[in-house]
This record gives sequence, structure tokens and C-alpha cells, in this order.
Amino acid sequence: MDGRDLVRSVKAIGSAGAAQGLRTVRAAWRRRRADAAGLPGRGAERARVPGPVRDVEPGPGGGTVRFGRSELRVTVDVNGAVFWGWDGAAPEPSYALAGRCPEPDPRAVLEPDKDGGWRVVAERVTVVVSRHGAVEVRTPGGVTLRRDLPPRWWEPVGGGEARWTQRSEVGADARFFGLGGRAAGPRLRDGTYRLWNTDPGHAFAPGDDPLYVTMPVQMVVADAATHLVFHDTTWDGTVTLREGEEGAGSGHDRAGTSELRMDGGPLRCWVIVGTPARVLHAWAALTGPPALPPAWALGHHHARWGFGSEQEVRRVVAGYREHGLPLDAVHLDIDHYDSHQVFTVDPEHFPKLPDLADELRRDGIRLVSIVDAAVRAQPGNAVYDSGSADDAFVRDASGRVVEGVVWPGESVFPDFTRARTRAWWGGLYEERLAQGFAGFWHDMNEPTSFTAFGENTLPRSARHDLEGRGGDHREAHNVYALCMARAAYEGLRELAPQGRPFVFSRSGWAGMQRYGGTWSGDVATGWPGLRASLSLVLGLGLCGVPYSGPDVGGFDGSPSPELYLRWFQLGAYLPLFRTHASLRAGRREPWEFGGEVVEHARVALVERRRLLPYFMTLAHLARRTGAPYVRPIWWGTPEDRALRDCEDAFLLGDCLLVAPVLDPGADRRAVQLPRGRWYDTVTERAYQGPGQVLIDAPLSRIPVLARAGAVLPVRGADGGLELEVWAPARGLTGGGLVVPDAGDGWDEPEAERYTTRWKGRRVVVERDGEEGPVEPAYPARIRGLDRE
Repeated sequence: MDGRDLVRSVKAIGSAGAAQGLRTVRAAWRRRRADAAGLPGRGAERARVPGPVRDVEPGPGGGTVRFGRSELRVTVDVNGAVFWGWDGAAPEPSYALAGRCPEPDPRAVLEPDKDGGWRVVAERVTVVVSRHGAVEVRTPGGVTLRRDLPPRWWEPVGGGEARWTQRSEVGADARFFGLGGRAAGPRLRDGTYRLWNTDPGHAFAPGDDPLYVTMPVQMVVADAATHLVFHDTTWDGTVTLREGEEGAGSGHDRAGTSELRMDGGPLRCWVIVGTPARVLHAWAALTGPPALPPAWALGHHHARWGFGSEQEVRRVVAGYREHGLPLDAVHLDIDHYDSHQVFTVDPEHFPKLPDLADELRRDGIRLVSIVDAAVRAQPGNAVYDSGSADDAFVRDASGRVVEGVVWPGESVFPDFTRARTRAWWGGLYEERLAQGFAGFWHDMNEPTSFTAFGENTLPRSARHDLEGRGGDHREAHNVYALCMARAAYEGLRELAPQGRPFVFSRSGWAGMQRYGGTWSGDVATGWPGLRASLSLVLGLGLCGVPYSGPDVGGFDGSPSPELYLRWFQLGAYLPLFRTHASLRAGRREPWEFGGEVVEHARVALVERRRLLPYFMTLAHLARRTGAPYVRPIWWGTPEDRALRDCEDAFLLGDCLLVAPVLDPGADRRAVQLPRGRWYDTVTERAYQGPGQVLIDAPLSRIPVLARAGAVLPVRGADGGLELEVWAPARGLTGGGLVVPDAGDGWDEPEAERYTTRWKGRRVVVERDGEEGPVEPAYPARIRGLDRE
């Protein structure tokens, strides 16, 4: 232990209490000893590059190009996605992909290119491989979107995992998005971003990186086209981004660059080219469609670490009822456990939890349970005993079960990368269902293990099954939470097959949308935290995770009434709408902030409930197309550079534009509009885009605009479905989609397509039928007519 570690140890003991502090010191030492004994030393390394082309072998969808010291496999699939893998890397096995890989495109051909290179030509993309191993992705028109320079490997002389780096160039006008949940986004500026799921250990702000969900997934938006690039390796690494600069007419543009450095794993990559909608559609086909939440999960959730008892839950629910505030779910944090042990209930403070759940469900409110990854290492704990009998826990290189420190104290960790362990864990949710819980939020699953110094996670030398391949935590860490979510989702499908599982997870990786969504984690209370909340949701949506949201009000501290209300108003238009706070933070019930806040919060809640059919339609469309509910305002026109740089507003589906208030004291705000006519949904005043307009934003509301011609499914006063139609501009048509949903279950309702147009002096709404337009099946209300 060096001097700095000693200081950290003393601080840990002082801040966490003597018993827990000493545990974290011991855990840090155990972790350090385990890695010293179990990780191979790197020693001397030798660098390697591909070398010159030697020969090629055509194959389905492309072929293999062999170089002097490596080989490159390139294929284009039937959806237009490009795969390439170095050193024999194939698309599978992969935790990101969903089932079988798409079929290769039979029309894609490998043919010679100039200067001794080769190219794969397909309908939607051309891939050019130079004679020294550079790879270019071009549009069918020949515009280069991405150029990956020849990779470089550093291989241990005595054998072992090779480190590698891949430097790429993109257009001078290109902008970077994605990489999972990044507080500094959604547009990623120049800097280095780490690919290692991390519990920061404190409430985070925009400057903190990395966070809980990191993914090697970038969406790159340029004038010529949008492309998504995914480097399919789960190892630790970094991405260093540098935006390009245009020469202002001088012709001396500087390309944007992305440099990926990985500690190991295969060098394999997927690239998808097209519009943002087509790119994410193909991404969902590759990695799996997003899980469909039950309708109640799209309502308002109230959570708190520290409810403490059934009586307190009833008190909070009664407060919502007394103030006329809609509520759809209550979340119980770790304080409802018996001594913080997962899959238990505190018998003293929650003695009749099933009765409470039944009582709430009769009022339309569901209970949601936290589920932590760690299991208390104590014989007599039923989960520990059954897991031990099943050999379910992670072991170290010498075969001993790895122990760490989490909320229950000394803990062990299920190896979710083993199918048998996932089946065991999924069966444990039967206890949660019996207690009356309807949904589940996974926490501490990066995985987190408290240590006085060093990383707050498992030893990198810890051994994992990795679906029978075997490996260590360096490879398994980033997919640990993904596999935990899979265990829960598949277990719930078996235990309650009639209902749609509701699972969301603090951590995850590419493909996590198959099993549910995520939330912000412990976002700091403050205006920067509010801004980071929107960044996270937008960035995750562009990585294929459409269902997410923040802790409204921030996880720590006590927000001012203004900050709380503005956060609440933003949350009302995000997929996961949940208030939540830490044990030591101020309360988050709306009435705690005064009568004025209650009145304005009620307006936001009532509007959220009115829009539930629209949110449900967006959920179905996300499942079918991969399109996120929350989209950057450049979604439909990525070539519009003014929109590309706009980060303080978003589209909710195709129909609404939401402009939250992200700064204190603001009662007006500038809104950047995409092209077309937009109506203020409160005043019905019309604005014309593209361009910037100034819109009133009193404390009572945030600006929300509807696209001219839009058709939105909404809940009517009688609870039935109605159509809200915004008048199209004269001479133009509009429309929208409606997916009627019963609220749960596995039926696949057909999407109904509606069109709007002027007929003389009135607006008509028609549904596309099998034999032509038909009358809508629901009442329609036309808005915006007085502005025509």
C-alpha cells in the first residue's frame, strides 16, 4: 500500500463507519492481490500492422483479403450493414447480436480496385480496402464517409491478449453522437471517452465520464449521409474524438478523427449507412428490437431511497390522491430489504407487502422493486445457499469465490455470463412476484463492489463462464449488467407469460434494449444535472436504447422549487418519467415545493396521461423500427447544420417538438425549428421553420410544438382514444400512425395510418384501408384552424 492508498483507507473508514470502512479496505487489498496473482504480466511487446495484400478469396456478401501479417473478412448483409473482422474475427459469438446474423447480400461482389486494393460493391454501400489495409466506406455515389487507417496491434512476446488501436477519419463537417450514456452529450465534443461501465461513486455532473452505460457505438452525422459504427468488443478501452474543420472556401479541410484503443478482444466492426431512421432500423434488426413496456410503465413513477415502511408508502400515495395528481407506480429501494439482502423483505417495516401491493393495484398503481446484483455471503441466506449449491458465483483464478463489499456487507456475485446461472437467477423473481411487484429496476450491476482505493468493481482477474468459452472480468465486465437483464427478462417470461416484463437497469451494453431500458443513475441536483438528463436520453436513443429517463429533481441535494418544476416538466415528455432521490436528499413529492409547484406539476401530469396513447404508439414503433421516442431535432433533416448543433430541444416522435427550460429565471426561450409549420400546443400560434423563434416559457409550462398536419392518438375525457389533428398548411397533407394497445400482453396490433388534407374549406382525416381511405374509428379534434 502506497501513501495515497493509506490516506484513502483512513478516509474510507471515517466516512463509511468503522465496520464498513474496514471491509472496503480489505476488499481493496483482496482485489489487488487477486489481480497480482491472476493477471498475466504484459512484459515485452511487439507491434504488428497488416502488411501488403497477398491474395483474396471471394465469399458470400464480400470475401477475405489476406495481407502479409493478417487477414480481413468483409461482408455486406441483406440489410446493407457492413461487417469486417481482422485476424479471423467473425460476427459471432457476440453479446450484442440477437440470434442469427443477417444473411449476406448475394448481390455484393468483391472486385479489384486501383493501386492493388480491392472493393466490395453493394446496392447501398461500397467498401474499399487499400493494399496496406485501410478500409473506406463510401456511398453508392462514391462519397467517402469513413476511412479506417490500417490497424496496429501490440502483442505480448510470451503470448496473451493483444492490445490494438484503430484510427478513423470522417468528413470535416461530421458530428459525433452516441457511445452510450454520456453526460456531456448528446453531441460529443473533442476529448477522450472511456469504454468501461463505471459507478462514479457520487452524484455526477456533465464533466464526469465514464458513467454506468458505455458502448462502442457511434452515430456520425454529415452532409453526405449518416452512419453508425459499432466495434464489437467488450474490453476496456478509450475513444478519442476530434471534430474536423472546414477550410472556409480555401479547400484545406481538416478531417474529423476517431481513435479507438482497446486493451484486448477482437477487432471487428459493423457500419450501417443511410438516414438516421434507416440506420437505427438496421441496428435493431442486428441487435434485437426494443422490449415493449406495459402501458402503466409509460405513466408517472414515484421513488425514494428511504420510504422506510408501508405506512410511509401509503402516506405518499394518499398525498398524490389528495392533490389530484396522477400516479402509476411506486418504487421501493433497498430499505425495504431485510438487512439489504436481495430477494427479501423487512418483516418489521413491510410486514404485509402483498396486501399493500393489492391495495395499490386496485387504485391503478403498481409496485416496482429494486434488485441488486450482489448476494450477501452468509450461510442461511436462502439466495446465497441456493446459488452456492448451483455454483452460481464468480470465482477467482485459483478457484475461490470472489467476495466484495456492497450494501449487505461481504457479498458474492452471480456469474450472469453462464446460462445455468441466468436460469437460476430468473427463477428467483417468483418471490418478487409473490410479494406483489409488477416491475424491477436493477442497481449496482456495473458490477459495483466498494473498495477504499482502486476501482469499485470486481478484480479484473475474476473468472467468468462467457457462455462456455471462459475468460476473465476484463472481457465480462461491460456485459455483466446486460446478462443480468437477460436473466430477469427470460425468467419473468416464464414466470408470468401473459404479461410484458418491465425491467430497467442502471448499467448495460449494446443490445440491452432487448430486455428493457435504463435510467440516468445518480445525477447531481442542479441545473447542469438537468441538462445532463436530456443529453443521456438523447445519446442512449441514438445507440438503440429508446426507453430511459433521469431521476427527476436530481439524486442528491434539495432542488429549488423552480429547478424541481423545470425537471418535472422535462420528465413528463421522456419515456421513463420518475421522481427519485437519495436517502440524504430532500423530498421529491410535488407538494413539498409549495402550492404553485403543485398546480403546475398537475398540468404536466395530466398532459402526460393524456398523451399515453401517443407514448404507447411510439413504444410499438420503437419495437418495429428501432426509432427512439426522443429524437434530436435533426432527425428528419440531418443535413441541416444549425439543427445538428442544437442540444436543448428534441422531437417526441414525428409529431411534437419539446423545448425544455434548462436555465434558471427563464420565462422565454429561443427554439430552433426544423422546416415546416409548427403550432404552439397551448396558444395554437403558428411558426414557420427552418429558423429560430422566441417562445414564451412561463413557470406554468415549457414550449411544446406540434407539426402541421400531425395526427396524435390521445386519451379523451371519457378515457377512450381520440385523435388530435393539427391542420396542415394549405396545399399540403399530413398524417400520423396510431397503434392501439390493450396495455399489456403479446398481441401485435396493426399500425393504423392516418392522413390529413384540405377539402375545400375544411380539414378531413382519413384512415388508409385495404380498398382506399375510410373514416377514422375514433373521434377527431382539429386544432390550428384559426391560424389558417
